[in-house]
Amino acid sequence: MHPYLVSAHRLATLLLCATLAACATAPPASLPPVFNDRAFAPAIPIDAGQVFALSESMRQYLQTDVSRAARNGNPRVALYDALYDKRQLKLEYDASMTRNARETFDARSGNCLSLVIMTAALAHEMNLQVRYQEVLGEENWSRSGDMYFVAGHVNIVLGPRMDDNPGNYDARGMLVIDFLPSSEVAGYRTHDISEATILAMYMNNRAAETMSAGQLQQAYWWARAAIVQDPGFSGAYNTLGVIQLRHGDLAEARQTLTYGLTRMPDNTVLLANLAQLLETSGLLEQARPLRQRLLALQPEPPFHYFNLGRAAMERGDYAQAVGLFTKEIARDPYYHEFHFWLAQAYARLGQLPQAGQQLTLAMDNSLTHNEHSLYAAKLQRLHALSPP
Repeated sequence: MHPYLVSAHRLATLLLCATLAACATAPPASLPPVFNDRAFAPAIPIDAGQVFALSESMRQYLQTDVSRAARNGNPRVALYDALYDKRQLKLEYDASMTRNARETFDARSGNCLSLVIMTAALAHEMNLQVRYQEVLGEENWSRSGDMYFVAGHVNIVLGPRMDDNPGNYDARGMLVIDFLPSSEVAGYRTHDISEATILAMYMNNRAAETMSAGQLQQAYWWARAAIVQDPGFSGAYNTLGVIQLRHGDLAEARQTLTYGLTRMPDNTVLLANLAQLLETSGLLEQARPLRQRLLALQPEPPFHYFNLGRAAMERGDYAQAVGLFTKEIARDPYYHEFHFWLAQAYARLGQLPQAGQQLTLAMDNSLTHNEHSLYAAKLQRLHALSPP
């Protein structure tokens, strides 16, 4: 079994300066009993106010590219056009890491959380009203090595300037900015989340990313900061528990995951990780009811058919692997690695056109520049092998 992480890197997807720092909630008077600071080396300080801080180049961009258009029309539309019109800033999606506002602007790329952070920072500078929405039921799984990640989805809603008709809320005047195409957004159920939760999501992403890179010490402090920002954000308890588990702090990890479950008893990620921890510790009787509860909530966990398909590949049963990978794709048609492995199964069967189709889908659904380049190279080699 492998630890499951909760991450939010699919966010515009997930998940804003001197002005924003004032909006963030202060740390609670009493913190939850989940931290073991002395077991970790002192961290580089984490300043929540820097997440949405603007650079001078960002302010210049607002003054030159956005303000001129805003004077002639709706400032919300002017900001949206400046950021997401391919003829202007030319932003690109890249899920390799979660960037803050300045980093996203400088790189002209980021995951959806990074894009939301940058958009919110610019919107606050323009004195626009900003709201954040979490999209319910929109979760996607991915993996890195032996860790599995589940990513939620949020978007940003821009309202009129703060000094326009104060106190007069008009939903028709709100502009939703979402990284997903409008056809996919239609019909989504959402609920508002606070800025403190947005900051916690950002810090939780950084915790997951630094842990995935093997930087456990810094990952601990990112996860800790996420909980301090919003003690009600359960994803950070899971991330912290996995960090403690990997650090060898089994008692502390158990306490953290148990505490997280008291807040969300039906959270399958917390259930799976706590059950795994108890089994690793030889506490099989205590793990059994968790496994039973998990089975009732999630009879076929994420990557179930994918892992069976990889086992079939190892046995040389490529036809069965095709069927299993196809089943996994039916559950999540947009995860690039499923298409990549299906392409390999087809290639082993000598079905090169089908393999090429799946490699193209893997490339189209890739989340980072490196993944895109890898699949493009493999597709080029496959075309070279294919008969004219």
